[in-house]
Order: sequence, then structure tokens, then C-alpha cells
Amino acid sequence: MKKLFITILALSFAFVSCEFDKGFEEMNVNPAKANQIDVGNKFAWTALQTSGGRYENWRNSLIYNSVLIQHFASTAGYWSGDKYYRVNSYATSLWDRNYPSCVKGIEDIIDQLNSEGNTGTEMGMARILRVFIYHRITDTHGDIPYSEAGKGYIDGTLKPKYDAQQDIYMDMLSELEGAVGQISGDSSMGNSDVIFGGNATKWKAWGNSMMLRLAMRMTKADAASAQAWAVKAISAGTMTSNDHIAMIAHTDGPEGINKNGHGEVFQVDSNARMSKTMEMHLTGDPRMDVLFEPGSASGGVQAGLPNGSSGSDYTDLDGNTVPGVATRHAYSAVASALQGRDVPMVFQTYAEVEFLKAEAAIRGWTSGSAETHYNNGVTAAMKMLKQIYPATTAITDAEISAFLAGPGKLAASFPANWEMVMNEYWKATVLNEYEAYANWRRTGYPTLTPTKHPNGETNGQIMRRMIYPGGEASTNAENYAAAVARQGADDWMTRMWWDK
Repeated sequence: MKKLFITILALSFAFVSCEFDKGFEEMNVNPAKANQIDVGNKFAWTALQTSGGRYENWRNSLIYNSVLIQHFASTAGYWSGDKYYRVNSYATSLWDRNYPSCVKGIEDIIDQLNSEGNTGTEMGMARILRVFIYHRITDTHGDIPYSEAGKGYIDGTLKPKYDAQQDIYMDMLSELEGAVGQISGDSSMGNSDVIFGGNATKWKAWGNSMMLRLAMRMTKADAASAQAWAVKAISAGTMTSNDHIAMIAHTDGPEGINKNGHGEVFQVDSNARMSKTMEMHLTGDPRMDVLFEPGSASGGVQAGLPNGSSGSDYTDLDGNTVPGVATRHAYSAVASALQGRDVPMVFQTYAEVEFLKAEAAIRGWTSGSAETHYNNGVTAAMKMLKQIYPATTAITDAEISAFLAGPGKLAASFPANWEMVMNEYWKATVLNEYEAYANWRRTGYPTLTPTKHPNGETNGQIMRRMIYPGGEASTNAENYAAAVARQGADDWMTRMWWDK
């Protein structure tokens, strides 16, 4: 009886408590505070995170990518990519920064747009940015968390599976097609869209241009699908001028993420020098004096530093003596105008699109003129430098015409014409180092001579991918193991799906 009384009393208090709490949730809301952050604010933050800060732009974009594909060279030992040294934290810096920031951010944006019933322009923009984010990570590492990534707060997935790169590519292409179809009028985000200011025409052009880039990335792995998607992208309407360049606007503050990440690196690290390979390719090219400036100890002469150089002599893997370099200042530095923290960070350019169209024409996939697209690409690549880096000197029409009639005249037949197109693509992607590295692995152009330092990780071969973060093998062991079993050993020379 006593137990029954206690139970009834407890239930009575519970019912009273429930009745007392009725409406309390509504009462306990601050009317002056939003219960959800506006999508526009989230979009601006996520786009800036995608552009990246000093950390990953220093370690992955510059210290590895830029010297692996020999835009730059460096004698500094910590510029690991120049001599193929192993520094795990540098190689994984894009992954380490992107998954907690822009991956998480874009998945949250799409989830919010879905909950708000927004299936129009803003959703299309978000899906295109999402593809760009993942495409850069998969091109760096291969198989990656994709379909289940960034959703820990959304559905509780804390150990996402690694999707096969082939499946990722097929989905990204479909996503781009669907996203472009959702974009109608200009976005209400306005200046919160730090890429295009909400301009629907430019977003659609970028979505289709990204589709063309991804399609052409598959040429070695699946030529039939590459052709089908490339033709679809071109037919749908890609970038048509330098006004369509996809780039992130930056300012010199007040916070670090507002600044150009490369500019932040150049502020504290002057070790990057024009490579000897780049000097050879820029001979007779008016971009030489726009992209680079003579070193302080060079006597005013533009000079490229051979990749693999060090501060002292060493014997390379072939038994040859590589002479030491007394001072890096005898070699050309990145031009001051390109080093600003307030210059844009480029994602994709109209010049790149024209070069890809030239390649499609060379392959016989389109009826367009390869030479016309090539000339358009070279012209756009030269003219865009003044637009992206306002402090530079504009290249004149006469200089462009002289180059196209001289050393830059397109060869008449394959494979020389394709090599020239891809060499120009390489030059047009200076400081777009993720893309430059990916396209070189796909095409093999320009022809690069690997460095042969005895302490390199790859026995004198240019690295084909960046390794996975070490913690993945323990914190996400089952999914990591499945990816390695499918793709191959988690090392620097394992080729990803589109590179096989």
C-alpha cells in the first residue's frame, strides 16, 4: 500500500510538472535572436573556407603541388615536393582543413535549403560549390568520404564510408547537370556570394564548365563517358569570357580567412622561385615579366632555378653531382603583384575552358576548330592576368598576336598540337596548383624531368597522389581498409581511378 501511494504521488507530480511545462519551450525563446543562421552568411563562410587559409595553401598547394609540377622550385628543405620528401602533415593538410570546415559547411547549407523548401537558384549554387569542394579532395587523394561525409550533426554519421572515385565522378557530373537546371533567376544572396555576386548566368556557365573539366579528367579511365559528358557540357553552355572566371574575392583583413591564402604565405615565405622548366616555357612569352621578377642578386636577369637544387652539393640517385646554390636570390621570384592578400583566389578560368574545348576538337569529339579554341585560350590567359592581379602591366594585343604567330603558333597535327594545348593549360594554371597537378597527372604535359634526391620518398618519381591522414587507419579503420583494398596501397605512387 505504501509503495502504491508513493507511485501515485510521483505520477501526480509528473502530471503537474508536464502541465506546468506546457508552453515553456515557446516562452524560452529569445525574440531578438535568430534560431537559424541565414544561408547567405553560411555560404560566404563556406566559400572562403574552400578558398583556404595560409595553412593548407602553404603546405599542399605550394610546398607540394606547385613544385611537383615545376611551376616553382625551392632550395629550402621543407619545400618537400621539390625533392619528393615525405611530410605527412603537409600532404594531408587539404583533407585536414576541408572536412571540418567547407565540407561540413556545404552539407549544412544543403540540409537547411532542403528544410526551407528552397529548390531553386540557391540550391543549384550550393550543389555546384559542393562538387567543387569534393572534386578537389578526390583529385588529391583518390577514394574519399563523399556520400556520407560532413553529416555528423545532420544524421549522426561519424565514420563515413570512402566512396570509389569512379562513383564519385559519376555522381558529381549528375549533380552538376541537376544543379544547373535548378538555377533560374539571380540569387537573393547578393554580396554573400563572394564568387559571382548571385549572377545566375555566371553560375550556370561555371556549372557546365566544371562538367567539362570533370569529363576531360576521365579521358584515360573512361573515354566514352568522358566524350558524352564533354559534349553535353559544351552544348549546355560554358564560360564565354574572362568575366565568367570563377574566383573568390579577398580583402586584406580583418580576419585571416578573408585574406588570400597564397598571399599570406608569400608574406612570410620568400623561398618560391621560378623553376628552370617554367623559364624554358616562358621564353618568348610576354607573361614572363608579369608572373615573375628578377631576383635581387640576379643582375636584373630572369632566371629559373632547377628543381631539385639545394644549398650544397649532393649526389643524386643516378650518381650525378647536383651543384649547390649559393643564394636563391640569383633566381626569379613570384611577381609582387601576384603576392597580394587582397587578390582573388582562382577556381576555374575561361582560358582553361577554351583549352579543354581545343582538346575535345583535337579528339574529334566536336566540330569546333582546335586552333580557334587554342588561340582564344592563350588570349584569355594573357588578358586575365590584369583582371585577377590589377597591379600587373596589361599584355597588349600586339604582344599576343606576335606570340601566336611565333613560338605560340599551334602545331598542325597530333600529338604535337595536343601537347601545346596542355602546355598552355599548365602555364594558365599558375597559382591554381591543385588543378595544375591534376591535369599534369592526366595528360603527362608538360614533359617534366623528375628530381633525383637520395632522400626522396619515391625513388626519383613524381608523386601521383597525397596520402590519407594517419588517424584514418584507427578512427575510421573499417572504411579506410576498404578504400585501400579497392584503390591500392596508401602511398604516394598509387594511381587513382582516372590516372590509371
